[in-house]
Amino acid sequence: MKFDRPATTNPIDQGKVIGKPTDRIDGPLKTTGTAPYAYERHDVAAHQAYGYVVGAGIAKGRIVLLDDSAARKAPGVLAVVTAQNAGKLGKGRMNTAHLLGGPEIQHYHQAIALVVAESFEQARTAAQSIRVDYAPSKGRYDLAREKDAATMPTGKGETDTSAGDFDGAFKQAPVQLDQSYSTPDESHAMMEPHATIAEWQGDQLTVWTSNQMIAWGVGDMAATLGIPKENIRLVSPYIGGGFGGKLFLRSDVLLAALGAKAAKRPVKVALQRPLMINNTTHRPATLQRVRLGADKSGKLTAIGHESWSGDLPGGGPEVAVQQTRLLYAGANRITRMRLATLDLPEGNAMRAPGEAPGLMVLEVAMDEMAEKLGMDPVAFRILNDTQVDPDKPERPFSQRRFVECLRTGAERFGWDKRQARPGSVRDGRWLVGMGVAGAFRNNLLTKSAARVRLDKQGVVTVETDMTDIGTGTYTIIAQTAAEMMGVPLQSVVVKLGDSSFPASCGSGGQWGANNSTSGVYAACMKLRESVAQKFGFDVASAEFSDGRVIAGDKRVALAEAARDGELVAEDLIEYGDLDKQYQQSTFGAHFCEVGVHADTGEVRVRRMLAVCAAGRILNPKSARSQVIGAMTMGVGAALMEELVVDKRLGFFVNHDLASYEVPVHADIPHQEVIFLDETDPISSPMKAKGVGELGICGVGAAVANAIHNATGFRVRDYPITLDKLLGHLPAIS
Repeated sequence: MKFDRPATTNPIDQGKVIGKPTDRIDGPLKTTGTAPYAYERHDVAAHQAYGYVVGAGIAKGRIVLLDDSAARKAPGVLAVVTAQNAGKLGKGRMNTAHLLGGPEIQHYHQAIALVVAESFEQARTAAQSIRVDYAPSKGRYDLAREKDAATMPTGKGETDTSAGDFDGAFKQAPVQLDQSYSTPDESHAMMEPHATIAEWQGDQLTVWTSNQMIAWGVGDMAATLGIPKENIRLVSPYIGGGFGGKLFLRSDVLLAALGAKAAKRPVKVALQRPLMINNTTHRPATLQRVRLGADKSGKLTAIGHESWSGDLPGGGPEVAVQQTRLLYAGANRITRMRLATLDLPEGNAMRAPGEAPGLMVLEVAMDEMAEKLGMDPVAFRILNDTQVDPDKPERPFSQRRFVECLRTGAERFGWDKRQARPGSVRDGRWLVGMGVAGAFRNNLLTKSAARVRLDKQGVVTVETDMTDIGTGTYTIIAQTAAEMMGVPLQSVVVKLGDSSFPASCGSGGQWGANNSTSGVYAACMKLRESVAQKFGFDVASAEFSDGRVIAGDKRVALAEAARDGELVAEDLIEYGDLDKQYQQSTFGAHFCEVGVHADTGEVRVRRMLAVCAAGRILNPKSARSQVIGAMTMGVGAALMEELVVDKRLGFFVNHDLASYEVPVHADIPHQEVIFLDETDPISSPMKAKGVGELGICGVGAAVANAIHNATGFRVRDYPITLDKLLGHLPAIS
């Protein structure tokens, strides 16, 4: 199905199932521990052996000796895989570094060996007997030191933009802001590790793994092993969190496959937590500069945002300026991104790549500018709203209710009770402040396919390689099929995460819900045509409702269409150029109240509110879960999350969950979420967008702005830990 015209009235608009707050259909499996994750697939392959990954002990250099003779002789050992015996390996399109290192080492904890044994303990013990001698090389591990050598990224899309005369407008602006900020490296820190079970049957490879993007994974696995894609099956029905860290193949998948071939039996591999942090991808640190110029009424006349980030050679930048191109009006504007070469582990996508760290900075700068102008921060943002792409005024937004998000949030949160003078509200020994930030994330469109089946019991089965990373995908796909075919939710079976199914959009970029359900919509439209044809009905006027098909005064049970055999339909959604005619984005506003202890600088978030405008909300219950989870991650980014770099040896020091701090229940108060009632017919036949990443965008800045309102002190380097506040707190008599 080609979607190249705005959606009109369609079956989804009935709203009998879609749009209802629905319990997750996989919930009982998750809560009882019977949803099998990758490492737990004891049912899929007999006599599984255990693999243990050895990571490089240097960040850059060469292996001059790797002696695995003792490991091979150790009890229970079946095989040892290294670059010396793995054969010729390629590199997937999505990988920056090689998944198996040696003799060249590209980053710390790059996988250099896999030991396969009868038990995990035997594999781990044998791995410790491998002797590795290195010839280290001097590496680059400090973004600030490499900043001046950073260059414009190549082959990574538009990196610099400009409109009008920024330099002139900024120089002439009566009110100016020029500030620098930083955000640190961050880890995805998902609960389920990167894990894989691999089995060969002849030249056919099956991997049961934890991966967000099935089709990408198959393609990159084929490229890495040098075998046809048709010889690979990738299965990932349940994923214990990803946040972008499982978009791409990692070393567990490759080494499990290589280990299974070497041991001639199935092999299971899970990355140790330190390797999850140093071996896989992370959110890169940024250095950012924001310059704003405004007239005395508060209208922005100049907007400049520059960002520096680093990655391995061949990598890409953290696109932290992209929201600044679209969020606020201003005739004269520039954005710039620069990329430094660093020898740290690979930087790549983490929840809301670009906007998450970008809005942590831009929305603090907006608050600082409002303070300079003597304006309320909400009013300042509203004044500088735009209904068109600022760089391309002829291109309107398909929907843009940013102002309504701000006004709704301000009213619900009690923003009128905020004291503009910082440090003026106190609750015992606590300094209390409120903060606000805008939220923005683009709506990304990508083709997505599905197959639907109707059997003689009237059961509709959906098959697509779409994944559920804890987001509720099973449920919204079931809701879509139920709405389209007019059956109860209990009559829909959803099968996900298998490369033998039609290729979907996959989970990531906030595009999963809208695109995957649109693919199911397209397949169901085909199935409706087949059913109508069976009954001799006009499909355009036929109504599918309550397990029946109704045409005029005729009513037939849907199951009757499959009486002589199962009906099967397959289709995909693909898009025209509506996204070029209209700017498609999602918007929101975050409000936060914090307390800062006057003696210790300890920060406690007291309450939070998010208001989101993101097209049709397919399932308000699971959507709320997505947003409050994202808000929680935003608090972590603001107050505690930071991968600490050893700038001598080039690795992340705090590479476990004991020392990489993330929020726990005690850190998070009640969170309120409001979804504006909205549909966007420009986006898709579902008229939906996405909220999974919008929920984190701006949260860090809302927390930071609340801290400033509480204390009068501005911290511009995240995370805002108490050591940065001590010595700057107002005295309480």
